[in-house]
Order: sequence, then structure tokens, then C-alpha cells
Amino acid sequence: MTDEQTGRRVPRQASEPGRSDPAPDTDLPRQAGRATARQDPPSGGSAPVDVATTPVETEQAPHRRPKSLDPLELGYTRRAPVPWLAPWLLITTGLRTVLAALFGAYLDKRELQGSLPHHVHRQNTVEGSLWLDYVADLGDGFDATYSIAYLLAQRELTVDGQRLPRGQMLVMGGDQVYPTASAAAYEDRCKGPYESALPHPTPGREVPTLFAVPGNHDWYDGLTAFLRLFVRSRDDNIGGWRTPQTRSYFTVELPAGWWLFGLDGQSGSYIDDPQLSYFTEAVRHLGPESKVILVVPEPGWVKAVDHPKAYDSIDYFIRKIIAPSGAQVRLLLSGDLHHYARYTGPDRELITCGGGGAYLYPTHKLPARIDVPPKDTTSRRSSPSRPYELVGRFPDAARSRRYGWGVFGRLPLRNPGFGTLLGTLHTLLMLAMAGAATKTATSTEQRLFSVPLVAILIVTVLGAAFFAKPPSTGGKRHARNWILGIGHGLAHVALAAAGTWAWLHLPMYEWPWPLPAAAAAVIYGPVIGLVASELVAGYLLVASSFGVNVNELFAAQGIEDSKSFLRMHIAADGALTIYPIAVDRIGRNWAAEPDGPPDAPWIAPRDPLAVRLAEPPIAIR
Repeated sequence: MTDEQTGRRVPRQASEPGRSDPAPDTDLPRQAGRATARQDPPSGGSAPVDVATTPVETEQAPHRRPKSLDPLELGYTRRAPVPWLAPWLLITTGLRTVLAALFGAYLDKRELQGSLPHHVHRQNTVEGSLWLDYVADLGDGFDATYSIAYLLAQRELTVDGQRLPRGQMLVMGGDQVYPTASAAAYEDRCKGPYESALPHPTPGREVPTLFAVPGNHDWYDGLTAFLRLFVRSRDDNIGGWRTPQTRSYFTVELPAGWWLFGLDGQSGSYIDDPQLSYFTEAVRHLGPESKVILVVPEPGWVKAVDHPKAYDSIDYFIRKIIAPSGAQVRLLLSGDLHHYARYTGPDRELITCGGGGAYLYPTHKLPARIDVPPKDTTSRRSSPSRPYELVGRFPDAARSRRYGWGVFGRLPLRNPGFGTLLGTLHTLLMLAMAGAATKTATSTEQRLFSVPLVAILIVTVLGAAFFAKPPSTGGKRHARNWILGIGHGLAHVALAAAGTWAWLHLPMYEWPWPLPAAAAAVIYGPVIGLVASELVAGYLLVASSFGVNVNELFAAQGIEDSKSFLRMHIAADGALTIYPIAVDRIGRNWAAEPDGPPDAPWIAPRDPLAVRLAEPPIAIR
């Protein structure tokens, strides 16, 4: 919450409904965590700082739990999935994207973070081993986001007969909020659900820690809200997870020679100098026996198939920062694409796991083989290209393809505002065509009707062309985008002509003015809006087969099922085992749990959430 006069964040009190943080004088675990995680490193050095806190005592101060799912009880609002084709959302998100591209360099808060503490963290272990969880792309609709948060918060999961305990550490891999970052959006779509899943640490156990890297949606406000939530927040916690990081990037020493590096790529931008200086100092602790898990905001190895420069920053970081130490990057992790996919190569695993809550992204268009770095990159002195094969994905290609065909039913159902917009535009286009077709007045009056018609036709065709998102000159599919986009626009013009012909043969057109216009708005608009929506659905399905508007095909459907996250285990002997957890169907029916213990979720699913492995466990040594 914030102070109404100053706008500053103030600690929550236990007496507030739905608020779980105890009063400062009783918050012994939080004080202990702050003492170990916030101390400045010794002068002139960057020795790792322990981030694990003391185990929570069995007896704790009483905590009030919500009695219902009412926002006043929970302290936040359970949000519906983002309607990505909603007209106002398309406009505002587009504007924010343009502004971020134009002014991102001027709003880049990474340069300012050079004044913040530069800890190299050390994660404490149990008997030399560690359980670690990874989730990304999580801040969307409540049902999907909370389903994953609930599973992550459970003390143990039984997956395909294997008992997997909760991670002592949770890493969020980017896009913790949608569609754009703000304090309210983080509260409702990220912090609130995760606090509900794990209100307090488990008594008698060490407090789990949480680290996060920002994705492009976290950057839409210049990283302001992200820094307030994850970096040096006054509460130092999100529910039962402690948040010890001090910048938007981090280094954590793990057991058995493993290290975790989290990069802030600022929406595909360069790696800033303070960040490079921080990691240059951090790698002094590494040696030839060290193994690195590198967490990045975007899977540049996949995106480089169409845009070769997408992998340049990752390659530069590995080549210039990590490689001189002799350490090996054995695992690259990313979200951004909302599915699970794994590429394996001669030296490391490349895993995309963006199934934390956002709409599903297809897997059937993933290339079976990629070269990393791409052979046609223009980056100077890039690393030698090596082949990587696609060996695992969730959902599988067949299910992903079936999901694509569902666009005809889901697009109009999930995006009524988009259908209304299309109906309005087509109604105006029809009235302009009808007026131009039946006008018998002077040539001057004829031009008054024909000029608006020409303008509307141009807007329709260009709007459809730009909807296809023609890439920059460096892209590989520039011509395909333009051809498909203009073809899509011409299809709408043909639909408008057919609708005009049908309207002119209906009796409503002969009614006295303004009854024809009213009938067009009430009758023609809704009908043509639905038909135009199906035309867009057909275009998206066809275009996606050529690799165009693939994201829009699935964003329009807002598929909430088929979610995923990673649970990883580092053994005392240094063996890393990755368990990709698949959730075929999320929870949609919830109940408040007012009588549970402090560490139990506030909200529980009425029907059990089933989990399985997306593929067999992956072993890395």
C-alpha cells in the first residue's frame, strides 16, 4: 500500500484484512533476513553474502487470513486474462512500445543502479544440495497465474511417482506483469497471487528466497515498479519468499561449483556498463571448475533464426565476461515465449520455459535445428556456430496445431471489443460504398462521397498490412509480411463490397432517413462484426503457416491451459537434474481457506491440480 500524501510504500499491518505481514516488532525472521542479505560487502571486495535466513520459529504471532475471495478480504483484485485484441489495449500497448523504443535510452534506470549495493549472493544449502524453481511470464489472469503459484508454494509435489520438494530458491525469469507495468498491476497480477499461495514461510524451515529479472513488459514504465517490488523493497519479501536482490540483475553462488547469473537485457538493448562492471567483478570468484546457469529475458537463440542480432548480447556476455574465467555456461534459461522448449547441443542446454500464466505460445512452428550463434550475424568476433537440436517441447506439436484451429471459436469469444471495432469499421465502409454506388447528384457531390470512401479503403488496407507487422530491413520475411498483410486488407474490402451488395437488396435501405443508418448500426454491425472476426481468424491461421502473426494467432485465443515451470536439483556431487513440470489444465474453481496455518495458501483449488513431466528429467554435469 502507499501513503496517500507522499505516495511512498508503507509496511502492511497484520490487523488489516488479508494482509499477512506481522508488525515490525514481531517480525523476527524478516529482521534476520535483512541482517544477512542487506549488509554491504567488505570495502574493496565483493565476497558472497548469504541470502538464506534463519528458520521460522514454530510459534508465530497470529495472522489474519481472508474469509472469502472478496477483494477487500484478499487485499487485491483477481484479474481476468488480458484481452490482447481489445482496441484500447492495442492502442495503449502500441504507444507504450513506441515510447519505450524512442525514449528507452533516456529512461534506462540501469545506469542509476550503479550506486546501489553490488552483492554477490550465496544461497545456503541443505547437506550440500539445493532445490531451485524457475518460472517466467506469470503476471496475467488469476486462474493461470495462481495455479502455478499454488504449485510452486506446495511443500512437495509428487510428479510421475517422484517426490520433489519446494525450491529453497525461486527465480522469476521476466514479464512478471501484463500488459504494462504499474504498481496496481503488480499487486493484482503478481504479488497478490504469490502472497496468497505462500503467505508465510513454513515453521521450522529456512525462508525461501526469490530473485527476478525484468522482461520487456516490466520495462514499459522504465523499470520503476519492478525496482520498487523486487529491489530494496521496504518489506523485503513477497509473501513467504524473501527478496534479497539489490539490482535488476544478480549473481548467486550455488552449491558444488554452480553459479546463477541473471541478466537485465532492457528489452533487447545493450548490456549497460554498470552491469558489465558488476559481472566482471562477480566472475572473479569463478574458475575452470565452475558451471554457470545463465538466466536471460528472451530466448535469443530462437529469435535469431529470423533476426540474427537477437543473440549478440548473450554471445558477447558469455565470450567477454564468463569465458575468460574458464567457467562453462552449461544451461541457458529464458521465458518470453509462453511454452516449454529445449534445444540441446555439444556444450549446453537451451531452455525456454515461459509457462507461468500468460497465454500459450505455439510450439509447432519451432525450428527443429538452429545454429548458435547464427552463422549470418554481423557481430564482430562472434563465437563459432554450433548446431542445436530441438529435443523437447510442451505442448507437443500436434496439440499446438490443434490449438491453432481453435481460433475460429475463441477469437470472437475472448475479444468482443475487437469484434465491435470490426463491426463499426465495416458498417462505416458499407455506408460509404452504398452512398457512392447509388448517388446520382452532381459530380461535386459525388466526390464528397467518393473521397471518404477512398480514405476508408486506404486505411483498411494499410491497417491490415501493418497488423502483419512488417519487420525491419534486417528481418528475413519482409516481403511475406507485406504480401499477406495487403492480401488481408483486400479480403476485408471484398467482404465490405459483398456486404454492401446484400444491404442494397434489403428493404431497410429504402426506409426514410435516418432509419437506414440506425438499422445498419443495430442489425448490420453485429452481423458483419462476427463475420469479419472469422475472416481475421482465417487470416491468422493462414498467415501463421508462413511464420507471420504467429503470436497474434495464439494471443487472440488467450489459451490458459498447458502451463509449465522448472524444478531443479543440484546434488552435493555437482549433478544438476531438471524436472520440467507440465500442467495440462489450470484451476478455475477456488475456495478461501480461512482456518489454515500461517504458511498454508489463502486460496485452494476445489479440484486437485494434476502435474506431470513435460519430458524425462534432464541431467547435466
